[in-house]
Amino acid sequence: MNISPVEQLFTLFNETALTLQEELACSYLEALAETGDNLFQGAILQEELSELAVKRLKKQYSELSLDNFSNEDLRKAFQLVVLKGMKENVQPNHQMTPDSVGMLVGYLVEKFMKKPSFRLLDPAVGTGNLLTTVINHSKKQITSVGVEIDDILIKLAYVNANLQGHPIEFFNQDSLEALFIDPVDAVIADLPVGYYPNDIRAADYQLKSDNEHSYSHHLFIEQSVRHTNPGGYLFFLVPNGLFESEQAAQLHEYLKEHLYIQGMLQLPTSIFKNKSSAKSILVLQKKGENIQQPKEALLVNLPSLSNAYEMDKILRKMESWFQENKG
Repeated sequence: MNISPVEQLFTLFNETALTLQEELACSYLEALAETGDNLFQGAILQEELSELAVKRLKKQYSELSLDNFSNEDLRKAFQLVVLKGMKENVQPNHQMTPDSVGMLVGYLVEKFMKKPSFRLLDPAVGTGNLLTTVINHSKKQITSVGVEIDDILIKLAYVNANLQGHPIEFFNQDSLEALFIDPVDAVIADLPVGYYPNDIRAADYQLKSDNEHSYSHHLFIEQSVRHTNPGGYLFFLVPNGLFESEQAAQLHEYLKEHLYIQGMLQLPTSIFKNKSSAKSILVLQKKGENIQQPKEALLVNLPSLSNAYEMDKILRKMESWFQENKG
């Protein structure tokens, strides 16, 4: 029976992570980061391991050469082991953008970004899965930056990027604090939805709330715009009710002042656990000299992504829009 490359890699990542988890008495995700580091460095870095564990790991590591696998195989296998670890240790901020959505974001980035090379920021990078999906599906040269507050997630993102050979610059910090990064040409983000607890920091934002905690997803939008060059594009995964909340009026005004809405693609509810968590992809462009609003925004209600016939019709409609508005 033929085992797929992703299955081979999953087995390697999983079995070596389990060995390290047992030896180091740590969580599965922490052990996964450790084994990823070992694979990248080509050495066993943990000095406290027993002789038996070192022997077992050396045997496991020698069975596969990562040079024989594509970046997408590595990303998909790493994503699967991360998902396994997240199920074992459920935390609200440990979530991953579905693969099909990541590829759709990658398609949009490729269509909107005309330059052969550009700088890309993900201010909520998590494990780096969305960012590396976009990079892997681009024919352009991308210099990228990822910001993440969670220690474990950013270590996994760092390992994920190293295994795929992507030179991504990572910052382990609250993305809504001051970011000391050069301006970027594009932003992608699966926006963290909820209230931002730091009212003092939120006071520095135009989208702060005067009556209650500010919405973190609104502040993430503003922070992203601050660090985007004029004319740059922003691709956000946003809750479907983004423009219906009690703080939506402020957001409307902010968007009108600083951005042009290029498109809104509502994702099929079938890919989310429940309708209340359903999202859309919001595409924005920062205003600047000679930047004009499209004749009409790209508004799409996506069918089930597994429905090839309906998806083909939608993609043809989108191609027509790009020819008319971005040709």
